[in-house]
This record gives sequence, C-alpha cells and structure tokens, in this order.
Amino acid sequence: MAGLFPTRVVAGSLVAMLFAASAYGHHGWSWAEADQIELTGTIREISMAPPHPTLNVATEKDGVWLVELGNPRLTERSGFVEGAAKIGDPIVVLGNRSLDPDEKRMKAVRITVSGKVYDIYPDRIQTN
Repeated sequence: MAGLFPTRVVAGSLVAMLFAASAYGHHGWSWAEADQIELTGTIREISMAPPHPTLNVATEKDGVWLVELGNPRLTERSGFVEGAAKIGDPIVVLGNRSLDPDEKRMKAVRITVSGKVYDIYPDRIQTN
C-alpha cells in the first residue's frame, strides 16, 4: 500500500496540472471590455475550428477585425453552422471588444448574417 502513494501523488499532480493548463488556455471574457459595441462589415474569412470558431470581418473605417464566436457546440446551438454564411456576406456583430485599444478583436454575443440573427450568448446580450 505504501508503494502506491508516490504513484498516486504523481498521477494526481499530472491531472491537476492538465486542468490548470486547460483553464489558463481558456481565457473566457477577462480580455474583453464590459460594454458592447456593434460592428458592421463583410465576412472575409470563416473558421469553424476549435477552440472557438472565428470570423474575419472587413469594415469600411477600421479594416479587418477578428471576431470570436462561442465554442463549437455553443455556436452550433445558436444555429450558426458550417454553410450558414459565406465569404462576402454582410454581417453585423454585437459583442465585447478587446481591452487593448490597438487590437481589432471582439467576442460576439450575437451575429446577424444577411438578415438572419444568431444569438451565441443570449444571456450576455445587453439591452437598453
């Protein structure tokens, strides 16, 4: 029994480190402003790959923005699935922009593509 203790300690430590690394890698909302903005533009690139599907959105005034959606399962639940949008589609994004004012990046809570609304994080949508 005493010989198993070091093995259990090592195994437990490894599992704890994996969870900590995973939590650190999944940054949540801490990098984004509390207030929401609306971004209007045209889809330039779509990626549905984990950990978060993303869109590159070209705007008239600010250039290209990186828009992060929810995790793949959450994004799919909103109805936004592969083929729901294509490059060149007009889009309006409601979300929280990066705290870094030099970074053109935001986390979307709602996207509207060609008039169709996808609520990715309905509980986070701020209304007046």
